[in-house]
Amino acid sequence: MNVIKNMAEYDAILKDNEKVFVDFYADWCGPCKMVGPLVEQLSNEISDVTFVKVNVDEQPEIAQRYGIMSIPTLIAFKNGQAVTTTVGFKPKEELEQVIKAL
Repeated sequence: MNVIKNMAEYDAILKDNEKVFVDFYADWCGPCKMVGPLVEQLSNEISDVTFVKVNVDEQPEIAQRYGIMSIPTLIAFKNGQAVTTTVGFKPKEELEQVIKAL
């Protein structure tokens, strides 16, 4: 799963992929550490969705674009548009439902 390094890379991924699932996280965030492995598992199981991670401490301008105030925030995009936003820890089954609804 790709960790976004800059705004240009992020914008290109949204533009070039129909379905994108973004995990906004921070290294110090406990719930992020719990949800991260679940998102990683899903990225290995679901092949028609592009999964990426955005560290809000390293890429604050991307987080600001979506008004992210709490992490983890998980956003599902279709054709570059945010479809579903989930905040906080969610079980794998719930995340899978969000992703499959794309």
